[in-house]
Amino acid sequence: MPVEITWWGHATASVLDSGTTVLTDPLFTRRCAHLRRRRGALPPQAAWRPDAVLVSHLHADHLHLRSLARLAPGTRLVLPRGALGAVPGLRRVAARLDVHEMLAGESVEVGRVTVRSVPAAHDGRRLPLGPRRVPALGYVVEGEARTYYAGDTDLYDTMASETGPVDTALLPVGGWGPRLGHGHLNAQRAAEALVRLKPHSAVPVHYGTYWPVGMSAVRPHEFHAPGDEFVRCAARVAPEVRVHRLEHGQSVRLAVTG
Repeated sequence: MPVEITWWGHATASVLDSGTTVLTDPLFTRRCAHLRRRRGALPPQAAWRPDAVLVSHLHADHLHLRSLARLAPGTRLVLPRGALGAVPGLRRVAARLDVHEMLAGESVEVGRVTVRSVPAAHDGRRLPLGPRRVPALGYVVEGEARTYYAGDTDLYDTMASETGPVDTALLPVGGWGPRLGHGHLNAQRAAEALVRLKPHSAVPVHYGTYWPVGMSAVRPHEFHAPGDEFVRCAARVAPEVRVHRLEHGQSVRLAVTG
């Protein structure tokens, strides 16, 4: 059975494997704080009904309370350990969901897949509300295939060993502003991640969707270019990896190879 991946924009993607749908970092809004959705329609209601939601870290464009409030009661919500105590209002939203907090290296069963958490090199605090640190995570969805969702991360020395063998990597290649600081992958570093991870396929995410209000004329190539740049960089340094640069709402079906 093929694995189907749909990119809804920013870090939000659906992974359908073995009849189980997992949704990453849902952001179902046209505005998020100072950000405005500039490309792609909002995900349809069908996207709001996954079997599980994976939240990689506490930043508001990844853990978005109003988007989580739209999930069906009883949906499994996977979070970094400590999230419930660190984010005001999250307990109220999560009270109607099936919450599972995780540390890196732990696993949880969801339908016919296993979700395994892995480290991420990223500041996972709920900025700018306070100093409490909750580690950011990535996740590997293991069913017919192994799909790695990196969340937000930079390269780190043990990335390949922590993640293990993967068939497909969903990697962030940009951001929501004209600069990317420490703790992020740009297109070039995401291509380097392919060299380390050696997946069969890759899908670029976390670019070309949200941009700060009033900044549409500030370095617009940083908004539009990362997906295509990732395709070029990957072809140069990891030509054996098949890269699928999806449009918003577009899906790709990937054959299971092993």
